[in-house]
Amino acid sequence: MRNRYLDLLRAVAIVRVIVYHHFGWAWLSIVFPAMGVMFAVAGSLTAASLQRRSAGQVVTSRMRRLLPPVWLFGLITVPAMLYTGWTSEVDGEHPFQPATLLFWVLPLGDPPGSDQAAYVWDALWYVRTYLWLVLLSPLLYPLFRRIGWPLLAVPLLLMMVLERGDFGMPAGVESALWDLATYGACWIAGFAHRDGRLARLRPGLAGAAFAVLAGTGLYWLWQGHAETGWDLNEASEAQAVYSLAFVLLALRWQPPMDRIERLRHAGQAITLFNARAVTIYLWHGVAIAAVWPILERTGMDDLGRLEAPVTLGVTFAIAGLAVLMFGWAEDLAAGRRPRLWPAGGDPAPAASEPVASAEAEPIGRVPAGWPEVPRDAARPATGTPGPPPGSGMPVAGRPVPGFSPPADAGFRPVAQRHHYDGVPWAGHSAATGGPNHPAPLTGHSDHS
Repeated sequence: MRNRYLDLLRAVAIVRVIVYHHFGWAWLSIVFPAMGVMFAVAGSLTAASLQRRSAGQVVTSRMRRLLPPVWLFGLITVPAMLYTGWTSEVDGEHPFQPATLLFWVLPLGDPPGSDQAAYVWDALWYVRTYLWLVLLSPLLYPLFRRIGWPLLAVPLLLMMVLERGDFGMPAGVESALWDLATYGACWIAGFAHRDGRLARLRPGLAGAAFAVLAGTGLYWLWQGHAETGWDLNEASEAQAVYSLAFVLLALRWQPPMDRIERLRHAGQAITLFNARAVTIYLWHGVAIAAVWPILERTGMDDLGRLEAPVTLGVTFAIAGLAVLMFGWAEDLAAGRRPRLWPAGGDPAPAASEPVASAEAEPIGRVPAGWPEVPRDAARPATGTPGPPPGSGMPVAGRPVPGFSPPADAGFRPVAQRHHYDGVPWAGHSAATGGPNHPAPLTGHSDHS
């Protein structure tokens, strides 16, 4: 049985991230902190797998579902970056180093790329963070089952330690730890959602926790820790507590999905975004960066008041084209027959035996308040029901350590005419400025 509410949250998060990365609207990070939501959803789905299968099977399944689309993405973009002069960027922030290309194969570190094509790899910090959380979950989930809610404080305590300095760590290691500290509590909140603890939490207590945590995060922003105002993506500390507050409330509230499922196109859109979450995530930065070159080449660069909706529409159109061209990799990774536009029912597995999947499993005991929504509600099955590819993968991102646009670039979205100075990706990167001077587009300063 699928929880379509989780599918809805992930679909909304994908759309929100694309819109944020396109326009750079800081207020969107507060209205819907998409990264925290996506880590929480992924944590819940991973816990469901660990309840029914061995840790080795779960980790292998998650990696198998994630890595082939990443490999295809790298197989296309890495040669393109080399062709456009990556090897000649000797004075750049990220010179070409052949050994680091291994992170495109197993992204335990950030997959590298050229400065000129930062929009290709800026967002891949999530792949690395997701992979590490999957690897840690066989240890974290049993620990959560034993000690419960106090485990939520561990990532926040790690953040307090990191605030004291880098302790001589390489920039990539420090950045990875900051990401784990920022979103680890949201992942663990997904555990609480899956085992029913969150559903058993009294509404008044859940509301109070939201008020305290969200208020703390907003107060941190109000103190001026974000360079561009009210943007959680520029202050990891605020992001951590506010995102945790949001996901506790969002996952505690389990509304019925009947009305949305009765809207055929809405249900199909939710299915599509979940079935191609990895593909959209990987390619949406390229889509945004391609908007103005396409419009200028076609003579449509003087749009006036229509600029915002037209450019956003072109971004989604290019992302849709990426789904058609590259989305099949997610089906192959899941062992299913490839589909061009998976907005309907799930196809039968390509192999003779069903492919084990975290999202294909029953969720076990249903926490109080969960609606009994059948897996194929509002979408007729065309074969053996199964999970959408891209289990647990959201879309969003943060800069790779060391990347920073020119000091005078300010905060500009990718879909900006005539120039590219960096993407407003969410998250933390290693600061390159002096003490108490955050690097551009980051939320944490180096206090060492």
